[in-house]
Amino acid sequence: MILAAILLLPRLLPSGGEPPADSVKLSPPRVQYRINEASATRSPWIDANGWRIIRAPGKSFFYQVNGDTSTLAAAEAFTYGTGALISTDASGGKAFESMLDFLRSIPEVDQPPVADIGLVDDGSDAAGEVMNLLARMNLLYKIEKEADKSLRVNVRLGSKEYPAEEARNPSMLAHKIRSLLGDETRSLRIYGSEVVIARFTANSRQARIYLLNYSNRPVRGLRVRVKGAYAKGDLRVFGVNGASPADWSNDSGGTEFTVPELGPFAVIDLYR
Repeated sequence: MILAAILLLPRLLPSGGEPPADSVKLSPPRVQYRINEASATRSPWIDANGWRIIRAPGKSFFYQVNGDTSTLAAAEAFTYGTGALISTDASGGKAFESMLDFLRSIPEVDQPPVADIGLVDDGSDAAGEVMNLLARMNLLYKIEKEADKSLRVNVRLGSKEYPAEEARNPSMLAHKIRSLLGDETRSLRIYGSEVVIARFTANSRQARIYLLNYSNRPVRGLRVRVKGAYAKGDLRVFGVNGASPADWSNDSGGTEFTVPELGPFAVIDLYR
């Protein structure tokens, strides 16, 4: 659960300072484009850390990044509720301060993360890679000790439903999980980008969507769909003044809207 998220702001590591000895170093958040052997095209590979933060509650984290990457690192840490330390250069320090001002403007929330999938974490690298891929596919999951019968899909690697040999190909396993869940039952879906990862929290009155754009360029016309009926939404986009959701619509299954322009980070608060 994200509690008083505004208090868990990321912090700059002083120049020459060292992070705590027990802290976990996170990868610089970014997109790498790799050749797809099947189609000879470049496909995006997202270096994201949300799954690592979720997997280790209570741990201390730090990033070592340069330049504008500090803004995305700060936004990522905020999204997943950790006050991570960020080590950066002079230009990164200025960029970080701009993001920090934006994060301070976001109202506090007390909303549990929404999950469609339960995943029993056995601590293995295979389980971690499945978490990573589910997050990249914007499939909402929670880590659990035992199966939650309220969820449509529960995953335990090594079980009859998810044999160990399937875990050797995490990508195929993630697509199997998506198929078993069914797109029509998902609590949140993102259309129009392969480089945006979302986090969704909600209570009975309102919901919040965090959008992290891992590329170094704006995403325009991003379409978002959530399950449930929401009457309005407040959109806050880093670097864009006066942003508002466009093409708002409701149907029997959910609510859809468009984010006209997304830089590295945005937060949308939805109200019933």
